[in-house]
Amino acid sequence: MTNPIVNSPAQDLTPTHPNAYNADTRHDLAGGEAAKKIHDVIDKSNTCFLVTQGGVRPMGVRQCDEDGTLWFLSDKHSHKNAQIEAHGEVELYFQASEHSGFLHLSGHAIVLHDKALIDKLWTPLARVWFNEGKDDPCISVIRVHPTQGQYWDNKHGDAVASVKMLIGAALGKQFDDGEVGNLKP
Repeated sequence: MTNPIVNSPAQDLTPTHPNAYNADTRHDLAGGEAAKKIHDVIDKSNTCFLVTQGGVRPMGVRQCDEDGTLWFLSDKHSHKNAQIEAHGEVELYFQASEHSGFLHLSGHAIVLHDKALIDKLWTPLARVWFNEGKDDPCISVIRVHPTQGQYWDNKHGDAVASVKMLIGAALGKQFDDGEVGNLKP
């Protein structure tokens, strides 16, 4: 029996605390702006949690295209590949740093067995998982096309966010440096 993916990517991100709403914190992004946000977060954290119907595991992103499409190398005999082939809807969770760059994506994944793609995505570090190198017969490629998601970030970088948090805690005041929004690549 497989576990359904439980998070709805269409969840409302509006703050629920009555004093927390600030129109300056909400920025929904679509098209190229959404893809740029995806790319920016992945540039800072190229590792994510990949959630399939049936499992969750950390994965290293090998490439992020201009449209936000993500590429991974995977063992063709893995449970995740079988789960994707049975049901291609997946979720991805990223965290770029301690205080910023949180990203949730949902989308459609497919497993590909394309030698040219493997060559393009190969890195010597992948030999840890594929000890025969890029010609290992177990290598496959997972392509994830994100369809929607959300992000949570800060506006001025981690250093400013940390200072604002310390000042806010000392003074008992809320200094909102956050930014949230839905993504539609």
